[in-house]
Amino acid sequence: MIKQSVLIEVVKQQQERLEQTAGGFLRSILPQLPHNLDNHALIISGIRRCGKSTLLNQLIHKQENQCFFLNFDTPKLYNFEIEDFQLVDFLIIQQQSKILFFDEIQIVTGWEMYVRQKLDEGYKVIVTGSNASLLSKELGTKLTGRHITKELFPFSFIEFCEFNSIEYTAQSFSEYSVMGGFPEYVKTKNPDILSALLGDIVYRDIAVRYNIKDVKQLQKLLTYLAGNVGNLVSANKLTQIIGIKSTATVMEYFNFFEQSYVVQLMPKFSYSYKVQLVNPRKIYFIDTGLLSIISPSFTNDDGHKLENIVFWELRRQQKELFYFNERGKECDFVVCKNNSVEQVIQVCYSLNSDNMHREQAGLFEAMDFFKLQKGIIITYNQQDILLQKDKRIEVMPVYKWLMINA
Repeated sequence: MIKQSVLIEVVKQQQERLEQTAGGFLRSILPQLPHNLDNHALIISGIRRCGKSTLLNQLIHKQENQCFFLNFDTPKLYNFEIEDFQLVDFLIIQQQSKILFFDEIQIVTGWEMYVRQKLDEGYKVIVTGSNASLLSKELGTKLTGRHITKELFPFSFIEFCEFNSIEYTAQSFSEYSVMGGFPEYVKTKNPDILSALLGDIVYRDIAVRYNIKDVKQLQKLLTYLAGNVGNLVSANKLTQIIGIKSTATVMEYFNFFEQSYVVQLMPKFSYSYKVQLVNPRKIYFIDTGLLSIISPSFTNDDGHKLENIVFWELRRQQKELFYFNERGKECDFVVCKNNSVEQVIQVCYSLNSDNMHREQAGLFEAMDFFKLQKGIIITYNQQDILLQKDKRIEVMPVYKWLMINA
């Protein structure tokens, strides 16, 4: 429980800071957010420190009507309980606000019931939160059909270039692949920001939330995954490598990491969901800058950096992603939307005489399998056209591909 005087003080201080910090770098997702929120709450989820609070600030300053703002992630509100929403209601009525902005509201157990109540009362509600604590699957029956969820990621390559006022070039991409896209780190270049972020995710968002006692095992698993970006991983093998006794526990940890956006596991393409489940998955890490904090050896792995960035650009576009492996031939990405295969993509840092046949063969095999006439090989800085009968492969520099797909 908290005192009304404390809540009034917090709201006043936070709203004063909002007025002083208007603006900031405009994210590309901003024009895509729905304007008509009648009967639906807008939930913006994403990894910590990717810019959700700044985005929320920008949304507030776009509103013509009086808004109410409250960030629950402050020590003064750590004892906030669901009964204390009565005090929030008092302030909302006092301010005559009809648009409510809540940052990190998921800290409060039962917040979904309160948001549903405000929707029923005719309020517009916008919520942001770290995905480890704010998951659409956790919204349950109380908000089913009453929420729209959007995701925010660290800076894309295009945003990185615009933020730094630099041109879209191969050199710019090299800088992006080293630094990554967490806004505060891109601005300050202070690695302590990424180290603190990683600690918050592992301890606060996962270990504390899910009551994990052996944090060292959790860290050991994350370190292993960080060192194997772009490779196949399976829970069975990891029980032996990491020393975790149960395959179920490894799968559970995978799930926690995915929910917090730290990693994502990509399945093998198959028309059978059972086949997808039993095959190993490929691992990708949210950000190459953050990745270098965990696995310094990754710094020089340009090929896997390139593949990792391609994955997250496709993920940013809400594509359904799989890897292809049939008859001993592999293709990095099968890109689907609405259960339909749109394109197949191979990623290779540099095409040369040693790998040209393998990269082409895997891509042509995928094109035959899906009856596609066109495929793409994304490289660091090579451009070409490869033809085989009626099939065409376009070799494209990654920075140009990112510009086209922005």
